[in-house]
Amino acid sequence: MEALGRESRGHVGSSSSATAVEARPGTGDDLVPLLYKDFRATLFSQVLALTNHDRQWTEDVVQETMIRAWQHSGTLEREPGMLRGWLLTVARRIVIDGWRNRRVRPQEVALEIPENAESTDRADSSLAALTISRALSELDEKYQSVITETYLAGNTVRQAATNLGIPEGTVKSRLYTAMRQLRKALGEMAVR
Repeated sequence: MEALGRESRGHVGSSSSATAVEARPGTGDDLVPLLYKDFRATLFSQVLALTNHDRQWTEDVVQETMIRAWQHSGTLEREPGMLRGWLLTVARRIVIDGWRNRRVRPQEVALEIPENAESTDRADSSLAALTISRALSELDEKYQSVITETYLAGNTVRQAATNLGIPEGTVKSRLYTAMRQLRKALGEMAVR
């Protein structure tokens, strides 16, 4: 078996296959197109079964597998059976990691609105707005301005920095401090 190195020359595909491309010295750029051509259909069908026929996830897994093949092109072997096995093993591991991540992440639940919730009670929102306004007025002007520019005006940090004439980092740090002080003030108001 010939190692697939960035400086090696060889063929990808079976000996009966007419697919043969010379590797360019110094790059592994020829590997991924050949892998797509020779193994994508097999890889896609195997991964599709592993992902319970989730086509988007399957496409992502196949793409990630090809990226890893390109990253490891210096250590891969060119023998088709070895390449196929390597690709399927990597894809299976990516899917397993995906399943594990999905189990750890909390299940998303659709919010159901009760039928009798058509009329909104604005007393709670008015009271909350009044409480927040009062707490906001107790903050230093420089903290009020960043909250006003970001949360109330809906601007990004970059836009707020431009509007206030200060660096983005300053907006971020002031926003962090302002939110901490605002939470503390709201906590104290809740105790009163």
